Amino acid sequence: NRPSAPETEDTEDVEERAEILAEAAALKKSAVDYMHPEVGVTATDGACFGRNYFERPSAVEMEEDEFADERAEILEEAAALKKLAVDYMHPEVGVTATDATVLGRNYFNRPSAPETEDEEDAEERARVLADALALKKSAIDYMHPEVGVTSADGACCGRNYFDRPAAVEMEDDEFADERAAILEEAAALKKLAADYMHPEV
Repeated sequence: NRPSAPETEDTEDVEERAEILAEAAALKKSAVDYMHPEVGVTATDGACFGRNYFERPSAVEMEEDEFADERAEILEEAAALKKLAVDYMHPEVGVTATDATVLGRNYFNRPSAPETEDEEDAEERARVLADALALKKSAIDYMHPEVGVTSADGACCGRNYFDRPAAVEMEDDEFADERAAILEEAAALKKLAADYMHPEV
């Protein structure tokens, strides 16, 4: 109890600290066992025993190492074939390489390559040709109205302008031709009468 005496712990604190250290050591051992399963389990007690989980009668059937290796090789070859097929079917993706020694000559930019159009020029030419085709179709429709309009859409419909109820009454072709002939004869008779009445002309 002297003032210069080093401070001492109570018995309760000592016991609590010992329990905490024991728990930390057990946790460390569990962590080491979990992170390093290859170490295995060692026991000095002869009464300790256990059943093999993988060789029990009700265990799921496991592959042998040979079959597992062969299956891994087959899957690897299938993945390589799939990659080749994707490269063949999608050339627009391009080729990526991380090897600095890989090189090749561009087939399209070689000096002896035939001259090719730019992508912009090709798109513009396609647009011009489409416009020309549409204009040609419009010209044919205008110059040949007897061809008529064909449509495959069943929802297309239209009303006849000349047969509508509010349309102006139209003459038949026979009456129109007959009237034209009568008017032509009347004009000829009028001319004869004018020539007879005015011989001085």
